Amino acid sequence: MMPSTSLEEPLRRNLEEVRGRIRAACARVRRDPDEVRLVAVTKSVEAEVIRALVRLGVSDLGENRVQAAAPKVEPFQRDATWHLIGHLQGNKARRALGLFAWIHSVDSLALLDRIDRLAAELGQRPKVLLQLDLSGEGTKSGASAEELSALAARAASARALEAVGLMTMGPLSSDPEDSRPCFRRLRELRDDLRQNGLVAETFHHLSMGMTDDFEIAVEEGATLVRVGRALFRGLEQPDAGV
Repeated sequence: MMPSTSLEEPLRRNLEEVRGRIRAACARVRRDPDEVRLVAVTKSVEAEVIRALVRLGVSDLGENRVQAAAPKVEPFQRDATWHLIGHLQGNKARRALGLFAWIHSVDSLALLDRIDRLAAELGQRPKVLLQLDLSGEGTKSGASAEELSALAARAASARALEAVGLMTMGPLSSDPEDSRPCFRRLRELRDDLRQNGLVAETFHHLSMGMTDDFEIAVEEGATLVRVGRALFRGLEQPDAGV
């Protein structure tokens, strides 16, 4: 692990490169880069790297697992907005609400109801995204497109959570273009919900795109991209995986 004083320069270079790629993808489809939020996924890096990211102005941080995230999230809760991007088990929902302002991975009516009930008990109002599995691989978490209407209707009637959009993951592939149909479909599903008046105006976010395909995601309308490996190259860290 590099000394903390040596972390910022490679992180700065990587961050500038990723942000430059986001801007270029926006330019290709005539989008405003300010519409895209970079969520830095910190699941395989240590506290010193997170501290350096915060110093460099990164304000959105993501983790995959509730239990492993707690020691990282708690020291930085006042410095950043934390996003849970991995699968959430119902029995960890209460703990998740104590750590994360955003939950990207709500994929069932049961989980949605549990989060809503617990948030009401705790006096919280988390932002949640409904996760869909659109890749057809059968190995990813997420509801099907056919289940979305019921999920969206339940989310719209929730008491204590705010449903703000949809999330998906592209297929495992060496070609980023293979993710485009999934990302385009997610955007179309969101647009259908909005046009049919089934969700509120605030239901506009699309969480999609990771290190290997975030530029495709931006071209297809992503408002949140979840990037790990591309930010941490050269830091002698374990593979960040996203």
